[in-house]
Amino acid sequence: MPFGPSPLLQLAIADTSSSLCLRCTRKLARSSLLSIRRNVSTTPVLRHGVAAGRAQDVDGRYFWGNDFRSGKSEKHSEARKSWQRLRAEGTKTISRRKDGIQIKATEKVSSTTFTSTVSLAQDDTDSNPVVRRRGRRKAPSNPDLPDLPLDASAQLSAIASSAPALSIRRRAAAYFALTKPRLAFLIVLTTTGAYSLYPVPSLLSTSATHTPSLSALTLLFLTTGTFATVACANTINMLLEPAHDAKMSRTRNRPLVRGLIKTRGAVGFAILSAVVGCGILYWGVNPTTAALGAGNIVLYGFIYTPLKRISILNTWVGAIVGAIPPLMGWCAAGGQYATSFASPSALAPTGLQGFLEESKALLFGEDAVGGWLLAALLFAWQFPHFNALSHPIRHEYFNAGYRMMVSYYPRLNTRVALRYSVLMFPICFGLTWCGVTDRGFVVTSSIINGWMLKEAWKFWRSGGGETAQAAKTARGLFWASVWHLPIVLVLAMVHKKGLWDGVWNGLVGTGEEEEWEDDE
Repeated sequence: MPFGPSPLLQLAIADTSSSLCLRCTRKLARSSLLSIRRNVSTTPVLRHGVAAGRAQDVDGRYFWGNDFRSGKSEKHSEARKSWQRLRAEGTKTISRRKDGIQIKATEKVSSTTFTSTVSLAQDDTDSNPVVRRRGRRKAPSNPDLPDLPLDASAQLSAIASSAPALSIRRRAAAYFALTKPRLAFLIVLTTTGAYSLYPVPSLLSTSATHTPSLSALTLLFLTTGTFATVACANTINMLLEPAHDAKMSRTRNRPLVRGLIKTRGAVGFAILSAVVGCGILYWGVNPTTAALGAGNIVLYGFIYTPLKRISILNTWVGAIVGAIPPLMGWCAAGGQYATSFASPSALAPTGLQGFLEESKALLFGEDAVGGWLLAALLFAWQFPHFNALSHPIRHEYFNAGYRMMVSYYPRLNTRVALRYSVLMFPICFGLTWCGVTDRGFVVTSSIINGWMLKEAWKFWRSGGGETAQAAKTARGLFWASVWHLPIVLVLAMVHKKGLWDGVWNGLVGTGEEEEWEDDE
């Protein structure tokens, strides 16, 4: 910012051999009041290039504020491009930083005019180009920042807010944000994985491929109904804590916090999702699966959500919520398989008695061990995943009134993550022992389990406090857990017991078919 007499006074006492036009004189007068901050007109007549062309007639300190003499006209061109892009997108305010310049643009739209303000603030390091280049190459980062993927609900809320007020796009994005789509798709993945792992005899044989347990229609009912019940539970979660969500950077952009959806609309969406989801599971799958889906809605929406502000035991209750979807997939496959191979006289009676008998057979029968092991896998996985995820935002949880383990007992938070990472090994071994997977799964799953255990060990050694090492190890454990679950589920499906025997028999044939042909 120049000091000394104003540019207009300097012009008066300077050499007047050259003359200035009226427009440049007015602009020179305004510069003494606006200094670095200037109003930029969008009309083509009043462009800086006009004054820049007559730079030899004006004191150089006038253009110092505009940087035309310092070789930074490209940065000012970037500011003008930002304003043009702002007008095209119809956004009200934009603020960003590029090459040491803070660019802010505000648009006021009327029937005839568009005005903007662009403020340029130089850093002290801009005077030294070497320091500026080094700063861009080696920008110091805060190791305690979350460094986590953006929340899907927040992204959808941003899309909804940028759309016209009454457009279908705005409403669809806002209501879809209520479902927490990233979490919902993960739950559907675990449900589908358990459904496909159910042991069906004579895999890939003619009799097995015609059973509803391998039917695409049944799988469609299962995934659709599960997603609807999860959407209901997540909507209830947002309905009960918008004031607390507004206190956290991770949740402050949710649709109810931003007012994109009214409370009445969210309640109606939750009721509709519950009715549709449970109805699809009841009529398209079986009553036991529908009951598990309805129970998960109650457990997540009305028990886990308020418990977050009461006790750190909420993490264990939330882990139970995540363990139920694999049981749903297992019961869906088991119920359809039993119905297909049972004689009409052996089918369970209808009504409450039939429901109890079916639930007992599916949840506590001989083949139910695999479903409970998959549920245990999801239960144990959530502790290293969530304990690492919550570490960077532990102070926000505390300020928002949530009683999370990471906020009150950081050392216990790391110890629990390590404990359940170790538990992954016997669970995967149990899947092989009970006949769900083959022996190769023990070897392949141990590799990925060992990776997550290694990261959990580092996290535990860091102590989980305020150090940079704790933040670094928390990020490592989080990303290891993100990759761990889908890889283990895919490995279990690849190593499903009898899969490759069935493929081999289907390709080369068996001696039983030849003997059957000779009998004919």
